[in-house]
Amino acid sequence: MAATEPGATRTDQPWWRHAVTYQVYVRSFADSNGDGVGDLPGITARLPHLRDLGVDALWITPFYTSPQHDHGYDVADYTDVDPLFGTLEDADELIARAHELGLRVIVDLVPNHTSSEHEWFRAALAAGPGSPERARYLFRDGRGPDGSEPPNNWHSVFGGPAWTRVPDGQWYLHLFDSSQPDLDWRHPEVGEMFEQVLRFWLDRGVDGFRIDVAHGLLKEATLRDQLGGEAEPEHPHAMVERTLRDEPMWDQPEVHDVYRRWRRVLEEYDGDRMLVAEAWTQTPESMARFVRPDEMHQAFNFAWLLAPWSARSFADVIEGTFAAVESVGASPTWVLSNHDVVRHPTRYGAGPTGLARARAATLTMLALPGSAYLYQGEELGLEQVDVAPEHRQDPAWLRSGPESGDPGRDGSRVPLPWKGSQPPYGFGPGTAEASWIPQPASWHAHTVAAQTDDPASTLEFYREALRARRTWAATAGERVSDLAVEGDVLRFRRGPLLVVLNCGPEVVPLPAGEVLVSSGELVPLDGSPADSEGTGVSRGLPTDCAVWVRVPPSR
Repeated sequence: MAATEPGATRTDQPWWRHAVTYQVYVRSFADSNGDGVGDLPGITARLPHLRDLGVDALWITPFYTSPQHDHGYDVADYTDVDPLFGTLEDADELIARAHELGLRVIVDLVPNHTSSEHEWFRAALAAGPGSPERARYLFRDGRGPDGSEPPNNWHSVFGGPAWTRVPDGQWYLHLFDSSQPDLDWRHPEVGEMFEQVLRFWLDRGVDGFRIDVAHGLLKEATLRDQLGGEAEPEHPHAMVERTLRDEPMWDQPEVHDVYRRWRRVLEEYDGDRMLVAEAWTQTPESMARFVRPDEMHQAFNFAWLLAPWSARSFADVIEGTFAAVESVGASPTWVLSNHDVVRHPTRYGAGPTGLARARAATLTMLALPGSAYLYQGEELGLEQVDVAPEHRQDPAWLRSGPESGDPGRDGSRVPLPWKGSQPPYGFGPGTAEASWIPQPASWHAHTVAAQTDDPASTLEFYREALRARRTWAATAGERVSDLAVEGDVLRFRRGPLLVVLNCGPEVVPLPAGEVLVSSGELVPLDGSPADSEGTGVSRGLPTDCAVWVRVPPSR
């Protein structure tokens, strides 16, 4: 891919509208100093991999000063870099180098809560009940004659009660770990502080922000009990098993005022700076409210991630997504994996079947209008790792324990394999002996080096698919047409592209036309070699496979 100047676009549309963004989980991408933990210089050194892969941007998980109880999502200082990951100068160098390579940089912002080691929370504990310092957080008196019962019946996403009592008797709210106290976004100082944080990183050249728990900043002011919420939901920490129910802690109307203010800040800067929401809302319509014209630019479309392996399910998501975003004039996003969920090859069945389905779902996703988000390692075909209990570090697992039956999220966060025949596979320098989560001994075939130039590899498939997308993403139109489900087969058109996804057990005949890219090897239907140029040979799409075909305009 040729490097482009920051700010350049393929059309007159903002860069993010058709971008493919690659999520970098900073601890697990690349280690520059041999301590077994990924860092900012490690990311900078490996940026050519992202350029060669063909993505447009990278989103980096939190690298701010933090005690690392939730691996950076517990922030103690939003305007500095944790020494574990480097320095501010390293962040500046990363941003500059990415821009030289034509890559945008999106950083993670965590506004729902701070670390319990943030200076504000330390001051709140020292100041006592009723103090201005405590007003920045959600401290409340307990229930019961002696205040020994939590203020309400809410549960933490990570398991257990959402309240912790401090020595003076009050309780503070934490929708996640007890080391992550929730801020009170009705306090004006909270909004003022985060506007300063936005400006700090915008001034350093970042191109956008991924907003963590974007739906959670405001709670119902009364902090009333959740109706029907006395029992903890099954496996709640992944935030994916959502049903329509009473949720006074999520998705309150006032949260949108926050993002209108942030949008005004970003519009003061050049270069199409952007905001993308992590908002686990209950319906496509509530998701769309986050991307109204004066709020966020994008919101993650978790409906695609949650869909089972089914042509009908994928079609329903496509139809529902476009109906929702078109109502507010926004463009959709698509995502299959991230650091909080099981990797999609494993979700689709693991082994060869899971990988074939993962490649097919990815190719189908990349054909859709809008932008796509990839998670590090999916281009290598990595599956979820069953991390041994003694190596698990996810606070969700530590809080819920083995009795929950849920191993936590560490299995999707195992450090990447770059080269070599044994761990740590080039994750760190030659002197490094281990990574912060052990890598499987079987990963030697999954390294970047092993897959490069292998036409059958998942890495080369991703490179080919992203090259094809670069040609067609901004030129094939903003809409899909002729969306249809025929048994286990999904078909749709996007301009001159026909996209076919075969979720069923039978080979599906393909029409004449130029095959641009397929997720697996096509099969001939008349005994002749499969032909990609449409010269008369009948071709078939095998099970668990997707294809892009350029067909004549009249079709």
